[in-house]
Amino acid sequence: MVDLAAAYTFAWRHAPKVPEPVLRAVFDLAADVAWLRRGAGVRRLEANYARVRPDLDDRAVRRLAREGMRRYLRYFREAFTLQGATPEQLDARVRVEGLEHVIAITDDGGSASLALAHLGNWDLAGAWASPRLAPVLTVAERLKPPELFEQFVEFRGSLGIDVLPLGDDGVFRNLVRGAEHGPRILPLLSDRDLTAQGVEVDLRGHRARVAGGPAALAVAAKVPLLPVGIRHERLTGERRRRAGTPWGIVIRFFPPVGPPDDGSRRAQVEQLTQAWVDVLGEYIARHTADWHMLQSVFVADLDPERYARTRAAAGEGR
Repeated sequence: MVDLAAAYTFAWRHAPKVPEPVLRAVFDLAADVAWLRRGAGVRRLEANYARVRPDLDDRAVRRLAREGMRRYLRYFREAFTLQGATPEQLDARVRVEGLEHVIAITDDGGSASLALAHLGNWDLAGAWASPRLAPVLTVAERLKPPELFEQFVEFRGSLGIDVLPLGDDGVFRNLVRGAEHGPRILPLLSDRDLTAQGVEVDLRGHRARVAGGPAALAVAAKVPLLPVGIRHERLTGERRRRAGTPWGIVIRFFPPVGPPDDGSRRAQVEQLTQAWVDVLGEYIARHTADWHMLQSVFVADLDPERYARTRAAAGEGR
């Protein structure tokens, strides 16, 4: 059995020493092999792509999934070498759209709850944002074995990103406290529900279950909620030379959604959640290959009995 913690540690320590073209070729090959084998993750990726892109036939979805796997593995390749990147390289690798929407908040000493999907490279985005916009505080799923999660937290900490473990006591309270002592940005990956407190929404015409965290944080801390899209883009010329790689990312800050109508806190969370899902749903449809969703997110793909228990635990359907 592969020791994941040891494997990730080895990659973080040694990948920056490998010439970038060699590393890129290795990860592209790994992505193509995974795509050709068409395991459960790739099949789920194709099914998710088919739902958000009903305009594509099966062959086009299959081709799109190949590019999706390459971009998914690119995320890991970039993550493993990110600690070795200079500030100048980070600046060259990141282009920002809609910056005015977030600096209007942070420049005034405020905080923002950011709703992110598994798009592009969110670690690169966080590494860029922490020293340039405001301190970054986020939540991450506990990985197994524990040593792997510790490595993960250490890695993000080296990038200036503070991580709270999902499921620990007081996580949401600490998020609220962090938001109340701004300036701070609080990005939460939320296009998949990892708890029993998620929200069922309409995602591109299909029922899906997403996390309620960004909206709940915005309501509790009384801070704006901004959807954020991230996608890869090919670099050329002087920017590519400064970046040290042919690929960078575009971070798109959308205007804040809401504020929610008067009503119960749950109703406000549901309204804000659907609002950011509408924004990022359109973004995913435009940049589908950047959506690294190899798990079930749509209700139709969930186990019915398990989902019924999830809804019951969340107090839904009563």
